[in-house]
Amino acid sequence: MAYLDTAATAPMLPEALDAYVAAARITGNPSSIHAAGRKTRQLLETARGQIAQFVGADPAEVIFTGGGTESINTAISGAFWQARDVVRGRGPREIVIAAGEHHATTETADWLSSAQGAFVREVPIDGWGRISAPAMRGAVSEQTAVVSFSAANNEVGTVQDIPELVAAIRAGTGAVIHVDAVAALGRIPVSLAGWGVDAISVAAHKIGGPTGIGALLLRRSRTLTPLLHGGGQERHLRSGTVDVPAAAAFGVACEVVGRELSARARRLELLRDRLRTGLLGLPGVTLMGDPDRRLPDNVHVLFSGCDGDSLLFLLDQSGYQVSTGSACTAGVPQPSAVLRAMGIPAEEARGALRFTLGSDTGSEDVDGLLAVFPEVLRRARSAGHSDRIPHLGRGRSDA
Repeated sequence: MAYLDTAATAPMLPEALDAYVAAARITGNPSSIHAAGRKTRQLLETARGQIAQFVGADPAEVIFTGGGTESINTAISGAFWQARDVVRGRGPREIVIAAGEHHATTETADWLSSAQGAFVREVPIDGWGRISAPAMRGAVSEQTAVVSFSAANNEVGTVQDIPELVAAIRAGTGAVIHVDAVAALGRIPVSLAGWGVDAISVAAHKIGGPTGIGALLLRRSRTLTPLLHGGGQERHLRSGTVDVPAAAAFGVACEVVGRELSARARRLELLRDRLRTGLLGLPGVTLMGDPDRRLPDNVHVLFSGCDGDSLLFLLDQSGYQVSTGSACTAGVPQPSAVLRAMGIPAEEARGALRFTLGSDTGSEDVDGLLAVFPEVLRRARSAGHSDRIPHLGRGRSDA
């Protein structure tokens, strides 16, 4: 089987798995002051330092969370609550997000709107998935509490011009700028200091760490209202005992990927372009996302005359695991919100397929896929709508 869905979750790196197992053998709560507690605290702080080094932050700016979704929720909700004077009903109440964001962002904004009185402004994206600086500048104001957008789109792979967007935002507001870098981490350089933003969300399982651990990178100068209350273990912003083995594995994954980032990106770009060229040589195939400013491991295409779910199922039978990159609730396929935001009609959007490559992907995987794909595509187009194909119960991957 060739696994070509690393954007959903990447295979755990051997070094990260070893670090996880070694840390799991150690007993001790990192908040305890006895010897066992100090030992686990040292593991935790080592991991914090490794992550900080990888993401251009100070270790004190790394706040462990239970994953990317919690990190995003904490950043957006925490910034909105911090900006509001609830008692007097004063303060900024606007939230600005980009169209086509991950559900962790859109559903947080929707909840804050319906339950907390937030006013949400959505900045459009163009046909390649790009956010324009003028559109962003026009959306923000002194009433904006937080601005959130993705460094790279998790479906189509378009990489945003972050310095340009940050400059546009800073010219119009003093709001918290949050970047969802869950899809970008380990694929392009991520830097809290270099990007000039206030907060960044990342997750371990996207780079070969374990699931269930992520981080919010938050500038020292910024404070947020916490989602979770209790012991205040993580800078009083996130309460609860941190999963030390998972944090240790996350730190090691950052260290390993950080050493190989440039070389890995170059290798994946070559494989990506090889796959893209082969797929675009087939009839009725269209590339989605920016052809140049995109993640090095991402190929996202539309296939006319068939459903992505049909292609996915047939490829799975052929030994290739990929993704439609769209939402699927209760077994009913839905067109991708990202593609709809890019102006793709719903019927065409149903023909989407996302291929994401990883450290285990080789040229033989790409060549093998291209060899079987013409027949797979023929069968999928013959099948017509995806309700003729058994569904696998897929859903959008968590941040």
